[in-house]
Amino acid sequence: MELIIKEKISADHLLYVSLKYTKTCDVIINLLLRWRNMIDLGMDRLVELAKKQRKWKPVPDAPRAKFMQIKKIYGNNKDINDTLELYELFRDIESLEKVRENEFRKGVNLKVRFRGQEININLDKLKEYASVLERFISALK
Repeated sequence: MELIIKEKISADHLLYVSLKYTKTCDVIINLLLRWRNMIDLGMDRLVELAKKQRKWKPVPDAPRAKFMQIKKIYGNNKDINDTLELYELFRDIESLEKVRENEFRKGVNLKVRFRGQEININLDKLKEYASVLERFISALK
């Protein structure tokens, strides 16, 4: 849990300090990757909790298999489910088609094409993601 909190602190710094002063899409991408690492650690914690409750069935170490089983076990928890949906976007962010808009300006925006939809990742969207992840961390505790 301590590692998850450390990742969150680093991500919060990127969101509230680095992005405030640099306003680049590279900072947005780094923030999303930091959140992906934090969710990975959170998923490991969910696996531990499921093993303690004897809900976990052995699966290969493949991340996709682990992800699907976590989704099945914790599918009724809205906070965890919302975070797992975000994780799918964050996991693929490096390979997705991206368009950078208004870099170095107040309205910095990263347009991402994900599953046939165009997603605008701007400061407001990042704050939404941060609140979803905050609820996820609370659910882990």
